[in-house]
Amino acid sequence: RERPERSELTASPTCAITPRVTEPAFRTEAPAGAAIDKRERILRAAIRIFAKKGFHSARVSDIAKAARIADGTVYLYFKSKDDILLSLFDDRFEKLIAGLKAELERVPGAAAKLRRVIEMQLGLLEGQRELAEVLTVNLRSSARFLKRNAEPRFRAYLDVLAGVVAEGQQQGSFKKHLSPRIVARSLFGALDGLALTWALGRAEPGELTRAARQLADIVLGGLEQSHSPSNGGSE
Repeated sequence: RERPERSELTASPTCAITPRVTEPAFRTEAPAGAAIDKRERILRAAIRIFAKKGFHSARVSDIAKAARIADGTVYLYFKSKDDILLSLFDDRFEKLIAGLKAELERVPGAAAKLRRVIEMQLGLLEGQRELAEVLTVNLRSSARFLKRNAEPRFRAYLDVLAGVVAEGQQQGSFKKHLSPRIVARSLFGALDGLALTWALGRAEPGELTRAARQLADIVLGGLEQSHSPSNGGSE
C-alpha cells in the first residue's frame, strides 16, 4: 500500500534550470547492458512519469512501476515525491556546475567560454524532451519549493556565468558598465525560455543546436566592445 503523499508544491510560476553537460549520468536513457543502481533508476523513471503525468498527478507507485521495483523500495532512497523531484534537480544541477567549470578551464577567452556555456546547456536537451519538460515545467510549480531547496545551486550556477562575464570585462573584450550578475540572469532567462518553448512544442531535432548558435551571437553582440569609432557616446 502506498504511503500518503504530502506535497508542498503549489501552482505559482517561477524559474527553472536547463542544464547541459556531457557525462552519461545526465542521460535519461541507460546505455545498453549498463548496470544502474536503484537510486538512479528511480530518478530516470521519475523523469518519464513527471513528464507524462505532471508532478501533481504522478504517484510514487507510478514511479516504482516504471522503475520495476516495489513501492516500498522507493522510500529506502527518498522520503517523498517532493524529495524525488528535489533530488533530481539537485543531482543534475550539481553535475552541471561541475561540468561547466571543468569545460571552461579548457576554453580560452571569455567570449568562447560564454558561447560554450550556451552550447552545453541547450545541447543536452536535444533528444531529451522528457527531461526538458521536468526541468522547465514541473519545477515551475512552486516558487516556495525552489526558493527553499534550490536557491544555493542556482546561485552557484549564476556565479559561474557572472564569472565569465567579469573575466571578459577584465580582459577588455566585454563592456565594463554592464553588471555581470544581470547579464547572468538575463542569459539564464533566455536559455530557460528556449528550452521551455522547445519542450512544449514539436521538439524538432537540431532546433536547440541552431538556437544555441543564434543566442550566442545575440548575447555576445551586446556584450563585446565595439572597436569602431562612435559619436562620442559611451558604451
